[in-house]
Amino acid sequence: MREADAEDAAGTPGAMDGPREPAGPGARAGPGREASAGPAMQRVLVLCTHNSARSQMAEGFLRARAGDRLEVASAGTEATRVHPLAVRAMDEVGIDLRAHESKTVDGLSGQQWDWVITVCDSARERCPVFPGRTARLHWSFDDPSAAGGGEGEELAVFRRVRDEIAARIQAWLASRP
Repeated sequence: MREADAEDAAGTPGAMDGPREPAGPGARAGPGREASAGPAMQRVLVLCTHNSARSQMAEGFLRARAGDRLEVASAGTEATRVHPLAVRAMDEVGIDLRAHESKTVDGLSGQQWDWVITVCDSARERCPVFPGRTARLHWSFDDPSAAGGGEGEELAVFRRVRDEIAARIQAWLASRP
C-alpha cells in the first residue's frame, strides 16, 4: 500500500474526491477502527505544529459540520495547550473547544486515516507516514498565536483565521458526496 499525496498546492478546496469508498461493513477495521454493521465512517486527522489553534479550530468545524459522516481528530508535532483565544473565537460561532486537549501525533501515527490535513507548513514537512491508503491535503493558514498587539488585535487575527478555516472546510465538504 502507498500513501496517496493529494496536496492542494493550487489552493483549490477538494482537489481530490477522496481516497476511496468503503468496501463494505467492517471492511476497514483495524487499529483505531471498529467493525460496524454499516459503512465505515471516513477518518480525518488534522495536523499542526502545536495543536493549539488552527488544528483545534479545524477539528471543531469538521465535527460540527460533518460529525455524522466523519470521525475527526487533531494533533500536533508537539503538544502545548489549546489557546484561550481559539476557544473564545470558536465559542463566538457556537463551537465549544473547552473540552479539547492538545496532543501529539505520536499516539495516532499507528492508526489508519483516510485523510490527513496539515494546516501549517511545519506540520506538512514533519508529517509522518500513516499505514494504509491515506490522502494528504495541505491547507496553510497563518499562525494566529504569533499575532502581536493587545488582546483585541490578537482576537481579530484568531477570528480571521477561524473564518478562513471555516470557508475551506465548507468548500471541501461541499465537494464531497
